[in-house]
Amino acid sequence: MTTTEDESAFLPGLSRGLQNLTKGEKRNISLKAEEAYGFYDLKKIILYPQKKLPPNIRVGDPVSIVGKSGTLRSYCVVQLHDDMVSLDGNHPLAGQDLIFEIEALEVREATRSEIDQAQNMVSKQLLH
Repeated sequence: MTTTEDESAFLPGLSRGLQNLTKGEKRNISLKAEEAYGFYDLKKIILYPQKKLPPNIRVGDPVSIVGKSGTLRSYCVVQLHDDMVSLDGNHPLAGQDLIFEIEALEVREATRSEIDQAQNMVSKQLLH
């Protein structure tokens, strides 16, 4: 699995584990589910009218829906009913502990923008 900078920004534990990494160094970074994508939450499964989704929708298809708050949310179709569809809003890796095997091919200092972005994300996570 290749991890991009954007993906690691959403996993503060991974970002912490990458600190002070030197070129050529190998590390295993383990994250418990609560440090990664959280626990699987049954409240994130919703029923949605099938007529509001594209025709020929199938189990496993990804869908995006604008919620009542105006926020775009991503779901996965998990079950089709007569006129409703069960959608799962959990991240596919929710509830799973993760282990990253890292080898640093290159190393660079974080930019000021990256540091600011990480601090903003941590602040938002602490407030919620």
